Amino acid sequence: MTLLLETAPRAATPVVSHRAAAKIDVADFDFYYGDSKVLHGITLSIPDKQVTALIGPSGCGKSTFLRSINRMNDIIPGTHVSGTIRIDGEDVYGSRVDVVSLRRRVGMVFQKSNPFPKSIYDNVAYGLRIGGMRDRRRLDDEVEKSLRRSALWDEVKDRLPESAMALSGGQQQRLCIARALAVGPEILLMDEPASALDPIATQKIEELIWELKAAYTIVIVTHNMQQAARVSDRTAFFMLGKVVEYDVTKKIFMNPSQKLTEDYITGRFG
Repeated sequence: MTLLLETAPRAATPVVSHRAAAKIDVADFDFYYGDSKVLHGITLSIPDKQVTALIGPSGCGKSTFLRSINRMNDIIPGTHVSGTIRIDGEDVYGSRVDVVSLRRRVGMVFQKSNPFPKSIYDNVAYGLRIGGMRDRRRLDDEVEKSLRRSALWDEVKDRLPESAMALSGGQQQRLCIARALAVGPEILLMDEPASALDPIATQKIEELIWELKAAYTIVIVTHNMQQAARVSDRTAFFMLGKVVEYDVTKKIFMNPSQKLTEDYITGRFG
């Protein structure tokens, strides 16, 4: 991969940019599996209605951090945290936070598409029904709206009663995005959403991410350097559970402040 490298003096500490209005503010966040500390003093300010990419080698803490934002890690026994993650100023680990409500506000799309063994329609309507929506006309409207937002409606509008398992891999992933969008989140977390897809399906997911950021704050974990460069406004480089550098994506890829960032971006390790 050919990238321009910076010639200016390197900063002594990681760059953390706070110029844009923040949706998610993370301060001195540590995460533990039992006695093992796997995230160390994470401090980030993630802007509203932008795409923030998390990059770094396998095992560096990217996915653990992503799942900390909506407390998905709570289901793992023996985990605990210190520091804060705030969404619109509210600490998501505060004692009064309702985790179910939090996960409605912060949707998640996983690496492997995981549609339910139900119809296409029922997959999208599932969260709405759990939330108490019963009116068929409202359900129909919300299902169509979510499928349109996920750029899937035109491909499945005549197949809504069919099993979601009959869709292609890329369609299944967009269906999972539609399912996440249906409950009205403000933030969308994506953990390598295109890693199992072919190039054409990957392009559709990337185009969709670019469109969705007009309405949602998106945080994406990716191992694909080109993908991070294409879809994100800002990029955070993780290494050994720490943020080495965080800045606008163009600067991270064209003029990194840290030698470690440059070495990773240019493929010297990872």
